Amino acid sequence: NNVAVDGLTSVNSQKFHIAVTGSQNVKLQHITVHAPGNSPNTDGIHVAKSSFVTVLNSTISTGDDCISIGPGARNVWIERVGCGPGHDISIGSLGWRFQEPGVENVTVKRVPFKETTNGLHIKTWARPSHVVMDGVKNPIVVDQNYCPGNKNCPSKASRIKVKDIRYKSVGGTLR
Repeated sequence: NNVAVDGLTSVNSQKFHIAVTGSQNVKLQHITVHAPGNSPNTDGIHVAKSSFVTVLNSTISTGDDCISIGPGARNVWIERVGCGPGHDISIGSLGWRFQEPGVENVTVKRVPFKETTNGLHIKTWARPSHVVMDGVKNPIVVDQNYCPGNKNCPSKASRIKVKDIRYKSVGGTLR
């Protein structure tokens, strides 16, 4: 806890270059990570089960995720981090274990991506849920103009694109 790392360079790690796990209040800045673009599982920085982690002013080129955010990460701030080559900045993969902790409040700002597979990526494992609804008034809702109480609602339309949604194993009864 309460860790500051400044000016570290990691080259050709066999796995994660830097792993932040079970920690609070970690600041990583001026970090340089380098691994060949074809090197598997060489995430630059991995954050899991940690809170208040900041990554600033760094350069990451890997054969995998530049930064990966795993289960239990909260309040992660990533700013001015060059990514590439590599896969992306990813949240996940999540959902491999049942009842694993979620990820909350991740901010990515001013991050240039160059020669990456993806940009920002959320990865989750497919798991069956077998949902049963009994007497539910609105069983499935996608609300593109959500405004509780209809007070101080924005006048603009949502810019969130929702597509290719599938619901499986959902059953219910009418009342």
